[in-house]
Amino acid sequence: MSAAGAAARSSWATRVGGAALAGATIASFVAYQSNTVFAEVVEQVDYGKVRGEIEKILDDNDMMGPTLVRLAWHASGTYDKESKTGGSDGATMRYRPESDHEANKGLNVARNALEPVKKKFPNMTYSDLWTLAGAFAIEYMGGPSIKWRPGRSDKDETYVTPDGRLPDADKGSLKGTIQHLRDIFYRQGFNDQEIVALSGAHALGRCYSSRSGYDGPWTRAPTTFSNEYFRELLENVWTLKRWDGPDQFEDPTGDLMMLPSDMALIWDKDFRKWVETYAKDEERWFKDFSAAFTKLEENGVAAFDKSGKKKGRFW
Repeated sequence: MSAAGAAARSSWATRVGGAALAGATIASFVAYQSNTVFAEVVEQVDYGKVRGEIEKILDDNDMMGPTLVRLAWHASGTYDKESKTGGSDGATMRYRPESDHEANKGLNVARNALEPVKKKFPNMTYSDLWTLAGAFAIEYMGGPSIKWRPGRSDKDETYVTPDGRLPDADKGSLKGTIQHLRDIFYRQGFNDQEIVALSGAHALGRCYSSRSGYDGPWTRAPTTFSNEYFRELLENVWTLKRWDGPDQFEDPTGDLMMLPSDMALIWDKDFRKWVETYAKDEERWFKDFSAAFTKLEENGVAAFDKSGKKKGRFW
């Protein structure tokens, strides 16, 4: 196990008083009111053991960490605050055409990796499993603690969201790409600061030309959660890559890349001020990212609706 993984184990044990590792059920930590049947189902899942199974996946393949984060993000980032549709509630990426959307290419790898976990814990919803996996993966890779609670439901294929709700890497122009980022994230209820905070997750993973057309990692430590992405944006020199693929930017070594949507964060003055803040202050970014990622994973979840009667308590 990596040092970051060991720290994540300690973090989760501390937040649930060690009970997660001792085999206690989530009933010790979360209580739902006004829905006894639903609460009983939640109580049947030992989330400490679930977390342990996710940890095994990460121990076996450290590159699965960024992929689990991407799965949680793309499952959650379809939320529309106006129509109250989409979001993590439903896990509708299980169905076509959502599973085949361009932005979701390659995420079958993460979904398949978690399928044995779902079989071991059949009472856990896919939507809770995917979001828990993303939240824990962030901590496992050295990132901040992410507040997470169960309560999401799984829905059928009639709830599949339309294509185009996730951000594109390029809209063909500087102005268009910047506006597109705001359109996508404002639709979910995020502001400029939260857009930049969430974008910092590009410190993780890489692009694959076989999936998105783009190729390469954003940083030299793609399985470590850090503010390196922001520092690379500001301190490195980025030029348009000459190749047969879509427009992307590369550093002088050709090893690292940035998408047009990444560059938009330093081209726009209101985005850039947050890039500069997070490049200097990783602790501040961790705090802001944690809050924004929890919001991302909880947007549109009926069980967490503040106007409703169902209430939960974070771990």
